[in-house]
Amino acid sequence: MADTATAPPAALPAAARKGARGGTTLWRYVLIRFLLIFPTIFILVTTVFLMMRVTGDPITAALGGQLSPAQLAERIEAAGYNRPLIVQYLEYLGAIARGDFGTTIDGQPVTGVLLRYGGATLELAFYALIVAFLVGIPLGMLAAAIRDRWGDAVLRVFAILCYATPVFFAGLLLKLVFSVWLGVLPSSGRASPRVELMIGRVDNPTGIYTIDAIRTGNPAYLVDVLEHAIMPGVALGLLTAGVFLRLVRTNVIGTLAMPYIDAARSRGISEFRLVRTHAYKPALIPIITVIGLQIALLLGGAVLTETTFEWMGLGYQLSEYLKARDFVAVQGIVALLAVIVALTNFIVDIIAAFIDPRVRY
Repeated sequence: MADTATAPPAALPAAARKGARGGTTLWRYVLIRFLLIFPTIFILVTTVFLMMRVTGDPITAALGGQLSPAQLAERIEAAGYNRPLIVQYLEYLGAIARGDFGTTIDGQPVTGVLLRYGGATLELAFYALIVAFLVGIPLGMLAAAIRDRWGDAVLRVFAILCYATPVFFAGLLLKLVFSVWLGVLPSSGRASPRVELMIGRVDNPTGIYTIDAIRTGNPAYLVDVLEHAIMPGVALGLLTAGVFLRLVRTNVIGTLAMPYIDAARSRGISEFRLVRTHAYKPALIPIITVIGLQIALLLGGAVLTETTFEWMGLGYQLSEYLKARDFVAVQGIVALLAVIVALTNFIVDIIAAFIDPRVRY
């Protein structure tokens, strides 16, 4: 019986110890990524603060030609912009820590501006991501399946055009074709005036017209909202679709070179079936990892998209504040968007770590 004794105790829990180490490594990665949020936000808000002070104090920038020197000096002193820059900076950091991102020239809290217009930008980014997924991923898989052929070359040029074409130019082309020439889509706004009025009567509106239109119970309102969202969503979504197309193509081609794919190919499985059933899932993991970066790209593109289509979101308001030289509002909105981007990147990194065990520190 001694010969059949079990292995030494130290040899038994090896797999368990390995699993424990893997779990520890994952949570260590989560902790490090969480701690990195704070220096990231610190660097971003510091950069925004310094850039807004390059032209001088915000009061002079916004009202320099409208007030007398005495009135201007009084406003500057009341706002505290005559104090040393380091004092203003420390107070600015303290205010952000309390969730206070400043006040616009007309007296509105920047956080209130976010709550009022943030839903519109969130809705636009959502539609843009849908377009990016529907266009970029299937075309990337197709380009990989027909790699090194003329169709692959066409798709790669299309991806470059999507990424390189300015959003406002793509928006103007869409408006010219579908609003002016064909007359099938509305050229601006988030909804028709009547629909906006009815949506505004919903109890506790979310600011996301798609959700509020559904809550009204009238399908015609939802159709109207979706019609207004098509062109802005496509114009902004194509920007990210080009990135997804090239990324999926590269990763699918890399996966198709793996030994298990060669084994499947030797059994006579077609190239399209290999792409559809074997190669596309591993190729989607990098998409998740770059979504955080694309969120920042979408928020940046939202400024031009919302201005082009008069989509009343944060991007549109940011452009209006820039025109009015309300640098306090610009500083607050940009800092707040920086915080959103940092948090989004953290969430995306954690999702990627749970999906792909190779993502570890």
